[in-house]
Amino acid sequence: MSSVDPQRVRRTRTGLIAHDPARALQGYTLFAPMFGDGTVHLIGMDGAVAHAWRLPHRPGAYGYLLDNGHLFYSGKVEDGVKRFAAWERFKAGAALEVDWNGKVVWELRHPDHHHDARKLRNGNVILLCLRPLPAELRPRVKGGLPGTEVDGVIYADYLVEVTTRGEVVWEWRSWEHLDFETEIITPQDHREEWTHANTVAELPDGNLVVSFRNISTVVIVDRRTGAIAWKLGSPPLAQQHDPRPLPNGNLLIFDNGAHRRDHPAPYSRVIEVDPRTSQIVWEYHDQSLFDFFSPYISGAQRLANGNTLVCEGCDGRIFEVTADGEVVWEFVNPHFAVEPGRPGLNNWVFRAFRYTPDEIDRARRA
Repeated sequence: MSSVDPQRVRRTRTGLIAHDPARALQGYTLFAPMFGDGTVHLIGMDGAVAHAWRLPHRPGAYGYLLDNGHLFYSGKVEDGVKRFAAWERFKAGAALEVDWNGKVVWELRHPDHHHDARKLRNGNVILLCLRPLPAELRPRVKGGLPGTEVDGVIYADYLVEVTTRGEVVWEWRSWEHLDFETEIITPQDHREEWTHANTVAELPDGNLVVSFRNISTVVIVDRRTGAIAWKLGSPPLAQQHDPRPLPNGNLLIFDNGAHRRDHPAPYSRVIEVDPRTSQIVWEYHDQSLFDFFSPYISGAQRLANGNTLVCEGCDGRIFEVTADGEVVWEFVNPHFAVEPGRPGLNNWVFRAFRYTPDEIDRARRA
């Protein structure tokens, strides 16, 4: 029997890889192993665990700290519903808020919920959901691999705003606003889903930004009218994740880079886009272009010191870069698990977040 670990990432190195104290933003990094048991880890700059929450559900797919210091978490509810092959991998079903000690403040459930959920400033929750596209619209969906629908069914995304008691107060359906002529599924993807959204986030004006992976499109939705106020597609985007609003009005986007239309090979990058001009005003990619690539999941956070925390999700790699692209902190998730429906171990991390010592102190006292 071979004594060599067959898992490449684990064989290479895990835990803390690098730390430049003079240039990294000091604080704590929060992440939840995507296929873990529901433990959310908070680590110090030395890579050691400073705190952990043990949630009642496995991740569906991550958690983050609210302004009140509580943890907001999307959990995976095993309800036995089979929709299509990938559904079990990215479904969620529960959104909950817990205090520092893991006590559940409230929990709501929705059978269509997947990938993302956020607590809004008004105290409600916005859920990313999907359901079958109306039958009369399915012939209008373009692209994807022919014949890969689910018994003729194609799923599409919608947003639903609910109270923490689960009462629906607002809904937005992608098929009523996106353009079937221009929002085309990437040729290599299955037609079981048209849009495959992976992110919803609230903007300062109350509008919502949404990321659709299968059609390589990010949109801003006008909450009042439901109209799409802004849209960016492919190119420059290629199956992106996590468009994150910045204080200057721009969006920070993890551009995964699978199936690029403007480059012959796949590679990942983080870009800052100005929605007023749709221009890229900042970009990070690795000096060796193909050494930074996560075809799925992932995200990025602009830090208070101007650096950017990057989550290269499919390698479980979390690292901080300066504005000039120099790595000043790096950590690889050491927690491995089996992904449902696929052989072998992985250490995927959907998203990661850096918090300052003051923010963590407030969370402890909340």
